[in-house]
Amino acid sequence: MGVRVAKFIADSGVASRRGAEELIAAGHVRINGVVIDSPVNFVGENDTVEIDGKKISARTDTELYMFHKPINTMTTLHDPRGRKTIYDCLGDEYKNLKYVGRLDYKTTGLLLLTNDGDFARKLTLPSSNIERTYIATVNSTDFSHLDKARHGMVVDGIKYAPMKIEEIGGNDLRITITEGKKNEVRIVLRACGCPVRKLHRISYGKIRLGKLPVGKIQKISQKTIDLMKKSF
Repeated sequence: MGVRVAKFIADSGVASRRGAEELIAAGHVRINGVVIDSPVNFVGENDTVEIDGKKISARTDTELYMFHKPINTMTTLHDPRGRKTIYDCLGDEYKNLKYVGRLDYKTTGLLLLTNDGDFARKLTLPSSNIERTYIATVNSTDFSHLDKARHGMVVDGIKYAPMKIEEIGGNDLRITITEGKKNEVRIVLRACGCPVRKLHRISYGKIRLGKLPVGKIQKISQKTIDLMKKSF
């Protein structure tokens, strides 16, 4: 019978499962030349799947890359407001990679990309308990309220898990989180009286950004990928 076409698309790394279903509903997907409008279609090894006329392939070996995201770029494939995206910074050979989580428009640093949609999903699940570490430059030197963030807190009705916070000099803090809620670091630090001026991610699990130049991409070794998969 094969696999559902939405799963096939997600596994190829082109989009998430939900994103694949949206592409299907909007009429962007063809199987063997025929436009489909329902995710309840199955794909076998001899079928051809296209998105907007471009053939996509079944997932092969998992590939993982680290990218040094520049400031003022959107972590998305297309921005309705016409802002620059991460894919505008990448070569054509990387256009089909799926980003792992998001960094907001102003946040810089380590962003992971992969050809494996299921792997991307597991890397972002709170249950995977993967640490992400940031350097935050804040508009304050009064850190007296940061213990609230260290113990976990509720902001605007949303509960945020405890953060590891280290004061590293001046206005800079090293922040480590495992949940990865939208704008989590900015929201929590602002609630603690330390609004973020600059935010830069330096690590994601076992992967460190190191000295990778801004706008550059680097492949992660298979050994590291295997270790990350074993940790789920």
